[in-house]
Amino acid sequence: MKKLLSVFGFLLCLVGSLSAQNPVSKPLTHEIMVKLKKVGAPQISPDGKWVIYSQGESSYVVEDNSSDLWLASTDGQVAPRKLTSSKGGEDGYFWHPKGDKIYFSAKRDGDEVAQLYVLSLQGGEAQRLTTLSTGVSGAKISDDGKYIAFTSRVFPMAFTDSLSKKMVEEKKKIKTKARVYTTFPIRYWDAWLDEKQGHVFVMDASGSAPKNIFKDVSIVESKGFRLGGFSFSPDNQSIVFSASSDFHTSAYQSPTFNLYQISISGGKEKALTSDGMDYTGVDFTGDGHYLITTGNLNGNKLYYLPHVYRFAWPAMTGKMELAAKLDRPLNDYVVAGSDMVASIEDQGVDRLVKISTENGSVSPLLGGDMGSYTGVSVAASGALAFNYQHLGAAPEVYSYVGSKKLAISKCNDGVLAGLDMPRPEVIWTTTSRGKKVRSMVLKPAGFDPNKKYPLFVLMHGGPAISIKDNFGYRWNAHILGAPGYVLVMTDYTGSTGYGEKFTQDIQYDPFRGPGNEILEAAADAIKRFSYIDGTRQAAGGASYGGHFANWMQATTTHFKCLIAHAGLVNSEAQWGTSDVIWGRELMNGGAPWVPTKTWAEQNPMRYAANFKTPMLLTVGENDFRVPINNTIENWSIHQRLKIPSKLIVFPGENHWILNPENSKFHYQEIAAWLATYLKP
Repeated sequence: MKKLLSVFGFLLCLVGSLSAQNPVSKPLTHEIMVKLKKVGAPQISPDGKWVIYSQGESSYVVEDNSSDLWLASTDGQVAPRKLTSSKGGEDGYFWHPKGDKIYFSAKRDGDEVAQLYVLSLQGGEAQRLTTLSTGVSGAKISDDGKYIAFTSRVFPMAFTDSLSKKMVEEKKKIKTKARVYTTFPIRYWDAWLDEKQGHVFVMDASGSAPKNIFKDVSIVESKGFRLGGFSFSPDNQSIVFSASSDFHTSAYQSPTFNLYQISISGGKEKALTSDGMDYTGVDFTGDGHYLITTGNLNGNKLYYLPHVYRFAWPAMTGKMELAAKLDRPLNDYVVAGSDMVASIEDQGVDRLVKISTENGSVSPLLGGDMGSYTGVSVAASGALAFNYQHLGAAPEVYSYVGSKKLAISKCNDGVLAGLDMPRPEVIWTTTSRGKKVRSMVLKPAGFDPNKKYPLFVLMHGGPAISIKDNFGYRWNAHILGAPGYVLVMTDYTGSTGYGEKFTQDIQYDPFRGPGNEILEAAADAIKRFSYIDGTRQAAGGASYGGHFANWMQATTTHFKCLIAHAGLVNSEAQWGTSDVIWGRELMNGGAPWVPTKTWAEQNPMRYAANFKTPMLLTVGENDFRVPINNTIENWSIHQRLKIPSKLIVFPGENHWILNPENSKFHYQEIAAWLATYLKP
């Protein structure tokens, strides 16, 4: 009996040991991802002690989705608590300079459009401050707390709300439903453009009726007027804004935004810049000595980095470039005192750096080889609040106080702790043309080093973006790989975060060179990692990644299957039907009727005779960036050539598949397509 118990005990220990070595893995699923709480960018209080942020709850029933504002202490001593509980959610939230109340825009009961609200932190309900028929967005408060400025889209020459209401009612009476245009562009992403313009409104912070201060601004009469960013001047008596008067020329050139100044009571605008540079952001240093703006050249390159410039204020003299040697894109930035704190994109991660507005020097703040820091907010004390995320963790709010990084929101920690989401491995491949390209290699959940896994080459869109160590909802790498695939994701030439020239080098070579880099990086990964089965490969992507899937269809047959979402197959048709066209001419060296080498040699449709690989094609019916005609043309080619293929069209969706049920179906169809062709 003792011997039997001894054997039984040995077996229990053996089973326990094996379980410890091979725990049951729980992969990230679409159902889990949808229920993750969505945390917005934080806003830190003026004294640096508190932070507000939005936190959303989502489900497959869109009507049940909600978002509210939360308040927490930056030292982590006071747990986050919910401030609001309305169905519509809050946006554009910010603090009063005294730190005793917050402002936000929201659509609440009775609101047809977003209005401005104020909430006292001493208690009570939020109070509505505006009832503007055209709504409120992008609100800001003056440094002295006396005035609030915001933007609203109004009909041209409708400078009072009563006139805006009248024009809306008159349009409702028109029986003919037609869109009439005389200028370009006519569409943007998923919406047809109308004649409305963005104007700046100013109101007393106590709640007086807002005034449209653009009544006497001459550039609003231009066909090409388009409003950019704005800010209060240091004395709080004027608004400095960026705007374009030639946006209607974007069919044949890059529009230019200049800086202007106008009194908070209205009047004529004063032009502050006219040097041919394209200026967007508007900020001021704490002492009011300098205006800080982002700008770039307006030449014939496909891509330019946004550069940071300093002007002496109010003279607008002594223009100086800050962080001149940074050579990295800025995600966002804030001006705090005499410094800027910026989130920059750097080789697949987002870091925080400090930029001196006095001498332009750059010093690191936060960030390493992995993870991404964005949405930064800075208090006068120097305390920071920001979002941090990585490939296996959705964005959360963190603070940085007294050299300590603290997790604040932590709303998804419990769910994510129970999941098996391996961290990616970074490899660098020296390509046949001598360039070094970076890739992330991701193992599937439940990875077994003794097994061989098929390879899914996931190609990013853009092209001027990158595969970063951050969390994604639309093409989540962990969900795509969960059925048992290794993913290789490469930052090909044209990606950002590797210097301006690396991004610019895709010009005139949209597919062949970068496509070869993707293939060579995948081959490099196969050589490095014995667990990748190089005989079973698939490739796919969305937007520019979908373009690449079609290029792979045209130029190689070694993939078992391909997946293209919102991908062009005919560059010429894409030029004529997309919502933007000038950049496509810059890419290809001229208009489609100009016989450039790029148009002739790098259009996937011209190689249709080579198409052989089974392909899944998906598209949103309301996608105006890569319109549905390209996907239908591709579908026709596949059907004509009798290639195994499937077409999925999502009515009501745009460039992205956003409805949770549609998104779930999309992931399921991708998984089924891969399973069909990558099984042993």
